[in-house]
Amino acid sequence: MASEERKTIELNDPLALRAYAHPLRLSLIGMLRRNGPMTATQCAAALDENVPNCSFHLRQLAKYGLAERAPAADGRERPWQATASSTSWTDDSDDPETRVAAAQLSAAILRHHVRQAEAYLAVRGEEPAEWRAAAGFSDEMIYVTAEQLVTLYAQVEALLAPYRDKTARADKSRPVSIVHMAIPVPEDGAP
Repeated sequence: MASEERKTIELNDPLALRAYAHPLRLSLIGMLRRNGPMTATQCAAALDENVPNCSFHLRQLAKYGLAERAPAADGRERPWQATASSTSWTDDSDDPETRVAAAQLSAAILRHHVRQAEAYLAVRGEEPAEWRAAAGFSDEMIYVTAEQLVTLYAQVEALLAPYRDKTARADKSRPVSIVHMAIPVPEDGAP
């Protein structure tokens, strides 16, 4: 089977950055990317939300090009789908409003991943031993230039690329969230 095309949406409008930073919207897009097209009713059930709330936030995601209506199996279904497999943004804009909005989105993404990690830790003991051994956390201090860091990120992206293809999933595979952050820290080790 042919591999899935990896499409990225780049956000650079402050309104779109702020719109995407909403916790429910981040969860909705994540679910649509993982599961494929879903109705607002299915999203609400999966996220323990109410249907009108999910419907509103799906329309907001569509307003900024992050979600769209998917073809329906019948005339009554109204499924939504993500428009891309990933979203990117930068905070190197000359516009102060865009920089602030990008920082707000980065903080929202960080909170989202922290909640995901905490939820995993709460059930980690119930995971099979092979998954407890394979999954986990680590941190490491490296010394690189900005140019080297860009190269490192490109290398990490290349390593992850073959595993993004849902059509080439191995037996017993399951979704795994890979979070990589590069955060410059002071030389003296202060927080």
